[in-house]
Amino acid sequence: MGMTMTQKILAAHAGLAKVEAGQLIEADLDLVLGNDITSPVAIKEMEKIQAKGVFDRDKIALVPDHFVPNKDIKSAEHCKCVREFAQKHEITNYFEVGEMGIEHALLPEKGLTVAGDVIIGADSHTCTYGALGAFSTGVGSTDMAAGMATGKAWFKVPSAILFRLTGSLPKWVSGKDVILHIIGMIGVDGALYKSMEFVGDGVASLSMDDRFTIANMAIEAGGKNGIFPVDDKAIAYMKEHSKKEWTIYEADEDAVYDAVYTIDLSTLRPTIAFPHLPENTKTIDEIEEEVKIDQVVIGSCTNGRLDDIRTAAQVLAGRHVARGIRCIILPATQAIYLQAMEEGLLKIFIEAGAVVSTPTCGPCLGGYMGILAAGERCVSTTNRNFVGRMGHVDSEVYLASPAVAAASAITGKISSPEELD
Repeated sequence: MGMTMTQKILAAHAGLAKVEAGQLIEADLDLVLGNDITSPVAIKEMEKIQAKGVFDRDKIALVPDHFVPNKDIKSAEHCKCVREFAQKHEITNYFEVGEMGIEHALLPEKGLTVAGDVIIGADSHTCTYGALGAFSTGVGSTDMAAGMATGKAWFKVPSAILFRLTGSLPKWVSGKDVILHIIGMIGVDGALYKSMEFVGDGVASLSMDDRFTIANMAIEAGGKNGIFPVDDKAIAYMKEHSKKEWTIYEADEDAVYDAVYTIDLSTLRPTIAFPHLPENTKTIDEIEEEVKIDQVVIGSCTNGRLDDIRTAAQVLAGRHVARGIRCIILPATQAIYLQAMEEGLLKIFIEAGAVVSTPTCGPCLGGYMGILAAGERCVSTTNRNFVGRMGHVDSEVYLASPAVAAASAITGKISSPEELD
């Protein structure tokens, strides 16, 4: 019985010739990640165990990105804690305001994540880096503390679900629609503690930004991780961004999967997750009643990348946000912000009546930069639409792609760009 791609990576990092689903292992870590919300807890845990230092100052990344620039005294204290820890231990990859970005967009951009790595992060969307063929997963702050101190973490080896992608995406359909379709199909616990492994000729048609988005939301299906094969696009991305060596792992032909799904990308339609779960999906064609909205958010670790910003600009160019609608756009990193400025995209947004924010996770988790009041509805390119996720418990969040979000900002109701033509 062969191993899946994920199982091969874990076996190599555990120093084992073979692992099986359900097996408990201890694996060496290539990177440990924390942000301004989760790192202070981990830092306090390190103090409790009286850790003398970090295992490798080059293999820890600290990214204050949730409430920065600081929104209040508490968030300022959190960031101060992280900043002082980074200074004390001379952490190489600490990213201050002005250099930072939303962590899961920033780390691949900075070349810190490559194929074959084992990465843990005290943030559930750490699974993003599977787009590059790494095993990456979210952990609690206590596990982050242990990882920073020892360079190791224990795992239960996951079983896997195989998603065979064929064809290519139609216009105005993106990686966000792919993963929402999958979550709608299998449910928010359909891949519970499983590796979601994506293969097939359709993978080649997906941009790296599409893949980052799909891997990012593996956790919304309950997945332990999401992972893509390392093809020419992934290699080109790593060559452009990273100086690290990478290792390519491929699943054995006789690898065992709990389930296999085949998805023809050419048949997918713009997909929206209605309140209050990511699995509550409808295609744009299945929405029977007009859904009026109050706000649109385009950004986050899921959809704040350059492809996303360009798509939003393409829809908004020469048009204007509907009267009474708030449209907030958040490029995910400073580099993306700068590129958007140089391409004239920020001008398009401002002329369209949108506002552009510094990179932050703020609105996604109801922190700041777009809190919803009671009764308000938001179309968001973020990843969760739980009760109260973006503000008041009586507000509603509809998850969608940047194309649908931008079109909805123009019409004031959930819409597809097709309706604007």
